[in-house]
Amino acid sequence: MGCAMWTHAPWQGRLLPHPLPPGERLRAYATWCNAVEGNTTFYAIPARSAVESWARQTAPDFRLVVKLPRSITHERRLNGADEELRTFLDAIEPLGPRAHALWIQLPGSFGPADLGGLAGFLRRLPRTYRYAVEVRHRAFFDDRRSEGLLERVLAGVGAEWIPFDTVTLFRSPPTSDAERDAWGKKPRVPRRTAALTDRPIVRYLGRDATEHTVEGWRPWVGTVTEWLREGRSPTVFIHTPDNADALTLARRFHDEVRARLPEVDPLPEPIPAEPPTLF
Repeated sequence: MGCAMWTHAPWQGRLLPHPLPPGERLRAYATWCNAVEGNTTFYAIPARSAVESWARQTAPDFRLVVKLPRSITHERRLNGADEELRTFLDAIEPLGPRAHALWIQLPGSFGPADLGGLAGFLRRLPRTYRYAVEVRHRAFFDDRRSEGLLERVLAGVGAEWIPFDTVTLFRSPPTSDAERDAWGKKPRVPRRTAALTDRPIVRYLGRDATEHTVEGWRPWVGTVTEWLREGRSPTVFIHTPDNADALTLARRFHDEVRARLPEVDPLPEPIPAEPPTLF
């Protein structure tokens, strides 16, 4: 279970201790959740020293789903990016087993005609890592042939298809600035619940109102429970437009799955946001 980030201003002093030095922020987050999206790597390849710090702050079984830089996926569209890829792989090497999957998020313009490029790129990647692909072109969701072609490309290298479920967000008009911003930026695609591998990854985006977020994730509670019963090991990331309560919501989702499947391990016990007092 995890969120889209490990540090967020609305959590500081309320859910996580504040202030915290950069070298302690992921450690504090990891007492709430045991996975996190590595979104920062999309904007810039991190310094190897920063990645070493992430590794020091987390246990080997902590899961980072690390996004490939946009210079590879969006600017070069997977073509001629060998140098950037080598630099990126060298930078994240200290994560070791914490790099649960490398996340290839493709732009909305990357459609069925580009699948040959994706297939070639995936075949050239080192087998050291698992890979997961997120697509946003509507044809992959609306056209059965295009969907099948993408599934075959991914299955050929054992890669997963990451669904980004925004159905709840778009179910009714936005009611806050954060929701209006999300409406303008997030993909509007159908919900997809099929897993291709034994390590499915789900990104779920709810609403700022907790009751709407919880109502919208009900299908995922059942799907994730079934995956676990099948012997799969899913990773679920909970988002809301403002993410103010994403930490508590991620734990609530985990509790709902455990209510159906009590043998699922509990999440860690969060460290208090404030130091204990004598009185």
